[in-house]
Amino acid sequence: MKLGRTLTIAWAVAAALAGTSVVPAMAQGTKLVLGLPGVPPIFSTVVAYVAEKEGFFKKYGADVVLRNFDTGTAAARAVAAGDADMSISPTPLVVNQVANAGVPLVAVYGFPNPDFVLGTTDAKKASCADVKGQTVGVDTPGGARSIALKEMLIGCHMTMSEVQEVGLGSNTAPAMIAGQIHYGVLHLDDIPAIEAHGKTVTIVTTLAKAAPTSHYLVGVLRRDRLAQKRDAVVRLVAGLISAGRYMSDPKNADAVAQIATVTGHDAAQAKAALKRFVAMDFWAVNDDGLARNKIEAVVATQKKIGNIKPGKTPPTYDALVDQSVWRDANAMVSHGK
Repeated sequence: MKLGRTLTIAWAVAAALAGTSVVPAMAQGTKLVLGLPGVPPIFSTVVAYVAEKEGFFKKYGADVVLRNFDTGTAAARAVAAGDADMSISPTPLVVNQVANAGVPLVAVYGFPNPDFVLGTTDAKKASCADVKGQTVGVDTPGGARSIALKEMLIGCHMTMSEVQEVGLGSNTAPAMIAGQIHYGVLHLDDIPAIEAHGKTVTIVTTLAKAAPTSHYLVGVLRRDRLAQKRDAVVRLVAGLISAGRYMSDPKNADAVAQIATVTGHDAAQAKAALKRFVAMDFWAVNDDGLARNKIEAVVATQKKIGNIKPGKTPPTYDALVDQSVWRDANAMVSHGK
């Protein structure tokens, strides 16, 4: 049994016996760099900012530095290179990194429900057929929005070669507001931001429709880094668990919305988006967000659409996921109140 797991279990046992809260000490000065997608940050990262601003990382003894990258793809590459300890990155991308490049990544926390939609500001050209030949805003070729676009186009009986994707980082919505492009792969919070500028967004299709068992993001580390810093990682995940539960309580909506202005939205837009995200169980609060059927569906889809190269072996669920970290973190949260 690893040291981090032993310590976590010890805290849980102590709390159960004493019947009192246990607040663990800082993880022996172990600092973790958590890579987040988007400049400005995308809405999924709000859970990390809430964990920081509301003191949930501190409560569980996690010393966490939040670092923004242009995309979740760039954040995952930083993890692979050892420049960040953990990132929140697209599940399909991580699957492909493991399969194609043999990067020893492991997922410990998940965002199970993608919110991607293919939207347009041209309501007169809002069918699948109308997308053919159009310029479509994504994050970066091969990134999360790009992969989502590929899957949504398959649902439209089209291929990526029939559109022109343009990499905009997290700035697809501003480009649509400015009229530079009329089609983009959007998050739910992008829609009210665009419509606040007098434009109407029409949904062409959604990833949920094209791939009902898709999975969005994973909190991912290199296996060697997890082994070195497991105790600190458990504490970080405990902070995310508590932050997710805090965000799901309507009475905290104003506080969360204010923190969420880090995304570039104003508080009113952020509060409206928060309600939509909570309703779709965007942040897993009762489990690790790493359902086997969804992860395995992502692997199967990536192989089917050719993102896993011929001759490469797709990762199994058990090779890709470590559920013990969330279990230990949840035990810490449950007995540390």
